[in-house]
Amino acid sequence: MKIIDTLPTNQWIITNQSLVLSVSKVRFGLGQAHWLATYFVIWYGVPYMTYDIFAMYLSHYYRYHVKGHEDYKQHSLKTINSFVRREFLLVLHHIAKRFYCLCLSQFFRKDQGDFFIGCLFLTELSTPFVSLGKILIQLSLQECWLHKANGGMVLLTFFMCRIALFPFMYWMYGRHYGIPLHAVPFHLPLATNLGNCCILAPQLYWFVLLVRKGYRLYLRSRRPPPAKED
Repeated sequence: MKIIDTLPTNQWIITNQSLVLSVSKVRFGLGQAHWLATYFVIWYGVPYMTYDIFAMYLSHYYRYHVKGHEDYKQHSLKTINSFVRREFLLVLHHIAKRFYCLCLSQFFRKDQGDFFIGCLFLTELSTPFVSLGKILIQLSLQECWLHKANGGMVLLTFFMCRIALFPFMYWMYGRHYGIPLHAVPFHLPLATNLGNCCILAPQLYWFVLLVRKGYRLYLRSRRPPPAKED
């Protein structure tokens, strides 16, 4: 399970360097193109999303297999169904993102909007920190300073790259066409606004969960240590 969690971290650290380069190369110009906006989705994005679903299933399976659960002695449709039911939102997110990004980058945008494709890639910038947090917990290092610092980076990168990113893209679109931010949604097709809302909604849900978890950890750290018995 540690290997499964470590692989996405290493891959996304390397990948995010390319994605930052993709966004920086267009220099905030909405009409400029970058080859990564298309080929990254085909050769890495879609295969990775497929691999990630499989890795999440293996992590789920072995979590219960090592505990000796009767239904998890071997892989079966029952274990797959249990995984999908328990992780439905994550599975739906990966499948939807896979097909959404593929269709958007290949068929509907007509070689335009590389800047926004690069911005959507940046939503994964928080993934290495989320994975590192899970690895530290598996190593029983959740009380060390690194886990606390990583928790702060998770909240920061998640908010900036998965939530604040959307109003930033609307602001950039408005700046390019001379439209005030509050009027940008009314100048875009309904499908565009609905698509952004569908992507943003689960990010807000997960961010609330992260904040609640961070707050619980903060309260736990503020509790006085239990008194030692004589």
